[in-house]
Amino acid sequence: MADPDFQLDPEHLAALSHRAKRQIRQRMRATRQAYPSTAVAARSAKICERLLALPILAGAKAVASFAPLLERREVDLRPLDEALRHRGVALYYPFMDPTPTGYRTGFRKVERPDDLVPRQQPFAEPPPDAPEARRGDIDVVLVPALAVAADGHRVGYGMGYYDATLPDVVPPAISVVVAFDFQLLTELPHEAHDRACDWVVTDAREIDVRGGVPSDRR
Repeated sequence: MADPDFQLDPEHLAALSHRAKRQIRQRMRATRQAYPSTAVAARSAKICERLLALPILAGAKAVASFAPLLERREVDLRPLDEALRHRGVALYYPFMDPTPTGYRTGFRKVERPDDLVPRQQPFAEPPPDAPEARRGDIDVVLVPALAVAADGHRVGYGMGYYDATLPDVVPPAISVVVAFDFQLLTELPHEAHDRACDWVVTDAREIDVRGGVPSDRR
């Protein structure tokens, strides 16, 4: 019979969580990579359609998006960028500025998609002199993921960018994980520093996580 008082120490739990996340990353990278680019484009278009229909984006004046890593079969939000600009929405994108001790992260305003350029990271970034977002400047943040659960927790590439950056803008900004429906898992390992997002949007559904109980609206 199991000892009811038995508990794993925090370091052991963290090690188990890290190992589980590493395995999930490997599996989801391989799964996503197996999809042809045409299927990725079609699923991405459906995600953009669902995002544009969301009430939280209907009234947004500023949205933080991300430049897709197409070779990694990430969700392609470029059509959404164009549609939001036609609505008069300001678009912000992530940046990572090197510092003597690591990186400084945040979001900068991008006037034109062509302004996004590769720097030191795999993803394209805004120019260093672009206006930087402060708390209250952004209404909605779109967050990439390798895997996501219905409770809003996600697994990314393991760099910790969004765990470090989201607290600077959320709240009042609303965070939305965007992923393909095959990336939606029943549950994911997470630790105290892992932030759950407010919404999950895939090519097949939208899930409002706020209030503690996910509401799946297809």
